[in-house]
Amino acid sequence: MLFCPGAGTSRRLGFGADVVDTLGVRLISLDRPGLGASDPAPGRTLADWAADVAGFAAAAGVGRPAVVGFSQGAPFALACAAAGVVNAAALVSGTDELARPEVAARLEPQLRWLVASAEDDPDEAEAYFAQLDAGRLLHLVTSMSGDADRAVYEDPAFAGAFRRALAEGFAQGPAGYARDALLAMRPWPFDPGAIEVPVEFWYGGQDTSPVHSPDFGESLATRIPHARRHLLAEAGGALLWTHAERILTSLLRLTGALPPADQ
Repeated sequence: MLFCPGAGTSRRLGFGADVVDTLGVRLISLDRPGLGASDPAPGRTLADWAADVAGFAAAAGVGRPAVVGFSQGAPFALACAAAGVVNAAALVSGTDELARPEVAARLEPQLRWLVASAEDDPDEAEAYFAQLDAGRLLHLVTSMSGDADRAVYEDPAFAGAFRRALAEGFAQGPAGYARDALLAMRPWPFDPGAIEVPVEFWYGGQDTSPVHSPDFGESLATRIPHARRHLLAEAGGALLWTHAERILTSLLRLTGALPPADQ
């Protein structure tokens, strides 16, 4: 399985360390261009990322892996699904297509302004996003979090890993994060309705982040032919770290690596 991390974090922040061996999962995470150890690629697109993943998969001999996209990593995972370079996808607390009019209309005013700016003047918007650094992004994430997520983000072990992943993500400066943010807020260059591989959406009912999805992925799931949506009422946006085994097991069943739950 390939992991597309969230905003500004390097490949080091994995998940499910206590269950991947038991499940027989090889979890691979890649730094997007300009983040962590990956060379910058100014002007890159979501389609470029899908091509990068296809090239990596061919070089590594892993065929068409499944992909997990968390938060801002979700559009990148979905781009891979649209390009057919993965065999299934799980989007966890995923950023919706924020530029879609019916989605943008439900966003908070500041976020709606940013989405409009990304469309009207992408260079200015990208420069605006480049004002953030690892510390400011950490503050932004935690300030948007409810009680369920603060319990995860303030756990000493997780907090240390999260800070290290952010520091690595911004090691080359903010340009990699800024480009990711711009691509996540602009209209997607693919039609979700044309995606042919199965897709699962996972959201927590206690997720208070305004940048994920105003309807917890409900409308987005209806646009993808083979999509299934899970809404865990008691979970927060960090459910990738609180429900990793459930998410991975479900994805394995989706790919046929495990039999259906009723067998």
